[in-house]
Amino acid sequence: MPSLAPSKPAFPENAATKEYAISLDTEDPLATFREKFIIPSKANIACQKLAKPDLSSEPCIYFCGNSLGLQPKATARYLEAQLDTWSSIGVCGHFTDLQDSPLKQWQLLAEQAAESMSKIVGADPEEVAAMGTLTTNLHLLLASFYKPTATKHQILMDWKAFPSDHYAIESHLAWHGLDPKQSMVLMGPDEDEYEISTEKILSYIDKHAEDAALLLLPGIQYYTGQLFDIQKITEYAKSRNLVVGWDLAHAYGNAELKLHEWEVDFAAWCTYKYGNAGPGAMAGLFVHEKHGQVDYSEGEDAPKFRHRLTGWYGGDRSVRFKMDNSFKPTPGAGGFQVSNPSAIDLASLCAALSVFDETSVSELRQKSLKLTAYLEYLLLKDTTDKTRPFQIITPSDPEARGAQLSLLLRPGLLQKVSQRLQDAGIICDKREPGVVRVAPVPLYNTFSEVWTFVEEFRAALEM
Repeated sequence: MPSLAPSKPAFPENAATKEYAISLDTEDPLATFREKFIIPSKANIACQKLAKPDLSSEPCIYFCGNSLGLQPKATARYLEAQLDTWSSIGVCGHFTDLQDSPLKQWQLLAEQAAESMSKIVGADPEEVAAMGTLTTNLHLLLASFYKPTATKHQILMDWKAFPSDHYAIESHLAWHGLDPKQSMVLMGPDEDEYEISTEKILSYIDKHAEDAALLLLPGIQYYTGQLFDIQKITEYAKSRNLVVGWDLAHAYGNAELKLHEWEVDFAAWCTYKYGNAGPGAMAGLFVHEKHGQVDYSEGEDAPKFRHRLTGWYGGDRSVRFKMDNSFKPTPGAGGFQVSNPSAIDLASLCAALSVFDETSVSELRQKSLKLTAYLEYLLLKDTTDKTRPFQIITPSDPEARGAQLSLLLRPGLLQKVSQRLQDAGIICDKREPGVVRVAPVPLYNTFSEVWTFVEEFRAALEM
């Protein structure tokens, strides 16, 4: 994490008033970014028929960016540019840069996206590739980085890993003829706790260092919203001879990352949560530069490079169309690409990235710290642990969380509370058996929305 730990904002006595929330919105230097997104209206989210966005009606409160981000207004323009390119010049779109288009030629479009994404994850552009989907990319990366031996075969992972990660790990163990009960180590918190301390993770690493080959953790835990100390954990795991990978699904566009500086071996992320690129959007991956090198010391026809599952699009563009079946990998993460990527998906991704290009994760993080702290302050004000019918299971330390707060409700409240919020035009998500995940996103959410949410949430608890 950043060397200077962020401090939790302090709020004055009148902070629980709507007037104070409005004053925070007035002072917000990033307030204009909200205008770059289409906010669904309350009328739209209640409608069961396909309709155009009703921009004249009252907008809903959308606190679900940790699941699917809102549509940038730029998306339509970028998709239209891609469709116009395809319809007007056909296959020539692969090699032609068109004036007045926000998109590069299709052959360079993945690199356009990778360059923008690299700034979000703290990497060199050559260390990032725009490709595939999150789990597909994890499979490709594990195929390259997980090299079990008879003595070092264990994979250390989160006790409550997102199911897709869990399935991916199990399948790779089975691929190598290994038993998950012996080779999958789930690192969990202390009893009756939800947060896994960094010290607990380091102790797991110590305990299994002789048998472990790889560590794979989420940057932010999807259920609790805990942000792991990626820098410290990576450094320690590598000192114990483990390969280190991170699933950044909930950290991408949400937390400050420095993947190159922290010497992370590999990482993968989706782009449809805080990244706002659309449902099922094209994902990204990171491979540290030392793993992406191509050595031609034995001749141009005998490149030496890190083994990976290869495909045509991972071949260097200078020889890609020679069609001689002699694979010459693109240096860096681009060499891990497999297939010709969808230009439509890339157009949607580039549209979302164009918004990030106008600011920085550092600036977004500063607003996010205050938004989430304000949410926490209002939720806890005038209550105690005994009187409160919910528990915030996300760490209170701002350095150990992103935008999301996970609210664990007392048994029997989840459906009632969720329905009340839905009826009020507030979109968050729920995770069984009793968690409401609330994620105010700095690009498009406001302090006034946080205030309104807490009012409705408290009313729902009293029903």
